[in-house]
Amino acid sequence: MPQDHSHPHSVAHDHAHTPATGRAADASARIARPSDAPAVGMVQAAVWRAAYADVLPRDVLEQFDGPRFARVWRDSLNTPPSPRHVLLVGCAGEQVVGFAAVGPSADADATDTLGEVLALGVHPDARRSGHGSRLLNAAVDTLRGKGFDTISIWILAKDEATRAFLTAAGLSPDSAFRDRVVDADGTVAREVRLTAHVAQD
Repeated sequence: MPQDHSHPHSVAHDHAHTPATGRAADASARIARPSDAPAVGMVQAAVWRAAYADVLPRDVLEQFDGPRFARVWRDSLNTPPSPRHVLLVGCAGEQVVGFAAVGPSADADATDTLGEVLALGVHPDARRSGHGSRLLNAAVDTLRGKGFDTISIWILAKDEATRAFLTAAGLSPDSAFRDRVVDADGTVAREVRLTAHVAQD
């Protein structure tokens, strides 16, 4: 299993920008509540299975567990790591279909004004409805509101679809990369970092 279950940096997004079917008011992004933890855990498990499908063997993928993720999110929501850490959820009506976690970057070269999208994902069954774009926009607005002027996000180096989604949104690779051990057998996944400056209001 990946070493950091609560905030893996690889992401799977809703890459399309087509309008959602139905009323626009049915889709939204908001700050998560502790009661959202079970839904976020289920979404994360589905997202991470898809994101790591070409990286990890099936038996490892099956260990991505919604209730386990939910416990971590519930603890984090009840006792945030810092006042600058925020969990957002994307909703279709009342149903949570995506999430974005943001906070200060923990990278060695980070400054006090570098914020990070720590995790971002939309359930595979809810993609192509704009939820990814809404969550990313909400994440950027939240980080800006917390005083960050630059944002970063780490993605799997081989994930061209996510890279295209993020570059279309204005982020770009900054040449930083890292190799993460993602299972007990020592499987390594290379990640690259994308960043963008966000102007303060």
